[in-house]
Formats: sequence, structure tokens, C-alpha cells
Amino acid sequence: MSVTISFKLSDRDIEHFKSLAQDARKALESGQDADAIIGAARSMLDETREATDLPDFVSTRLEQLGQLIAMLEDAEWQLEDEDRNRVLSAMAYFLNPDDLIPDRVPGIGFLDDAIMIELIALEFQDEIDSFQEFCAYRTAEEQRRSNKGQDVAVAREDWLASKRAALQQRMRKRRNERFSTGGGGRSGWRSSLW
Repeated sequence: MSVTISFKLSDRDIEHFKSLAQDARKALESGQDADAIIGAARSMLDETREATDLPDFVSTRLEQLGQLIAMLEDAEWQLEDEDRNRVLSAMAYFLNPDDLIPDRVPGIGFLDDAIMIELIALEFQDEIDSFQEFCAYRTAEEQRRSNKGQDVAVAREDWLASKRAALQQRMRKRRNERFSTGGGGRSGWRSSLW
């Protein structure tokens, strides 16, 4: 039997998470190494995958972190610096294992991380959607070319570049539309956390 529990983050709660996000962004701006940020996020994700006592409502949200890591590590996706830094700023929160609720607290140590990931997933939905579409296109195009007996490496950057450019342009346009209207769109707050 599963039970649905929902709660609403108040404006005060959102402001609290914004403050945490700003602190994380300052770490990136102060020269925090991108590899260290990605490594910390990957370590936390790996640690949670190994945990057998982690509640499902936490583990399912933590898996969303894997999409952001993949987005940053995918050499063919090639996020521009501004977009890459937005994602890194969001992930910098995970550098600190003694965050709002220290990760070592059994059962709930990753609860604050799960909430932050939920906020990040809402904030970066356009980026995640575009990246997933890019990955699906790449896989389908590789399969199509293989089925025709073509070498998938021939002109690979050309066929990826046009799709990547179109998806990243759409991603930025959607993000700008959401935050220029002041409504925050799906994310439910008036301005971007990152």
C-alpha cells in the first residue's frame, strides 16, 4: 500500500531555499571547481543508490540529479557557459553533506536534498526536456544510420550540431518566457533560483 502525502512550500520556505541556492552560487563564483561540484553530486547520488534504508520518496527524487550530471558530462550536448554555470550553481548545494539536514541522519538525512532536487527539476525542466530530446534524437539517428549501413561517426558533429542548436535555442526561449512574465511558470516562484 502506498500513501500520497503532499505539502505546500510557503513563500518563507521558498525564500529559505533561495537563500541556500544563493550560498551555493557564491561557492561557484568564488572559484569552486566544476569537477568538484559534479563529483560531490555524483558521490551523493552513488551513496544514495547504495543505501538500502533510504525512503523511496527521497531516492526517486535523488535520481533526477543523475539527469543534471549527465547533462553536464555529455561532451556532445555542449551547454554554453551561461547555461552550464546555472546548472553548476544549482548542483553546488550538494557540496555540503552537513546542509539543512545532515545527510548522515538516518531516514531523513536526504530529505532536504530531495526537496532541493524537486525545486531544481522544476527550475530546469526546459533544460532537462531538451537534453532528453537530444539524447533520444542521437540514439535514433545512430540507429537509423547503422540500419542504412552508414558510419555513424561520419559528419556526426554536423548532424548533432543542428539539433543541439535548435534544442538549446528553444530551451533558452522557454526559460526566458517563463521568467520574463514574472509568474515563474511551472516552478511557482517569481524569479529564477539560479
